[in-house]
Amino acid sequence: METTISATQARVHFGEVLQAAQSNPVVVEKDGVPIVVVLSKQAYDALATSAAHRSRYELLQEAHRRVRDELAGRSLPLPEEITHQERRRREGELGDLH
Repeated sequence: METTISATQARVHFGEVLQAAQSNPVVVEKDGVPIVVVLSKQAYDALATSAAHRSRYELLQEAHRRVRDELAGRSLPLPEEITHQERRRREGELGDLH
C-alpha cells in the first residue's frame, strides 16, 4: 500500500521517506497534486524489466482486460478495432492539414 505525503514533509523527513520506500511506494504531492513516486531500487528494476519485455500490443491487451473487468459485462470494442479507429482519426487530422 502506498503512502502519500507533501513535498515539504518529504524534504523534512527525507531519511524516513527513503526507509518507507523500501517496502511501499511513497507518493509526493505538491499543492495536493501527485508529482513523483519514490520507490525502492528493487521495485524500480522490476518495473523497468517488465516494461522492457512487454510490447505495446501486450500492454494494450492488458489495459483492455482491466477495462473489461471494470465494465462488468458491458460491451467494449476489441483492441484492434480501437487501434484502427485511432489510426483513421489521425489520418483524417493529417489530411485536414494539407
